[in-house]
Amino acid sequence: MSDSTEADAKAPVSKNIVRADGRVSGEDRAANLGHDSMTVWFTGLSGSGKSTLAFAVEEALVKKGVAGYVLDGDNVRFGLNSDLGFSPEDRTENIRRIGEVCRLFQDSGMVVLTAFISPYLADRAQVRALHPDGKFIEVFVDTPIEICEARDVKGLYKKARAGEIPEFSGISAPYELPENPEIRVDTTKPLADCVAEIVTKLGL
Repeated sequence: MSDSTEADAKAPVSKNIVRADGRVSGEDRAANLGHDSMTVWFTGLSGSGKSTLAFAVEEALVKKGVAGYVLDGDNVRFGLNSDLGFSPEDRTENIRRIGEVCRLFQDSGMVVLTAFISPYLADRAQVRALHPDGKFIEVFVDTPIEICEARDVKGLYKKARAGEIPEFSGISAPYELPENPEIRVDTTKPLADCVAEIVTKLGL
């Protein structure tokens, strides 16, 4: 991981800047949209089912009238984070940027769902620290690595074990397990059951 401290990560390079405060409160936005806002952060190994689950939860929430949107790990690397690789430093910067985007989505009144491996405890803690209390919900997609490999349609695990992919979480790079996630989900269960469990726990 990067040796930068949390304070360093938050310090802007630009000088002579001042935060601008709008006139619409979080309570106003919630009243307008009819629901609370939050960041729902799915974390787990590659192939654990994060993206599948996040998109299914998004669909269920939208059907309930909730303004939800998924930020997917691969999708974000096509644009916002297209300049980043998978070194520990780049992984940390990837999550830092996404954390800031999530905070903006959450502040706008939306429910933003993410699907990122986000392998480091410190990086996930930093994103949590950006949010007001109760607005960051960590969902640990707790799928055994054997099942992740069996599901691996991209063949990434095979390549990683052959040494063709360096810095692969769970194989040649660490994945630090969540210590106290708000939600732990077992994706060996049917998808519909997992979605229902998460939506119920979110209280939306």
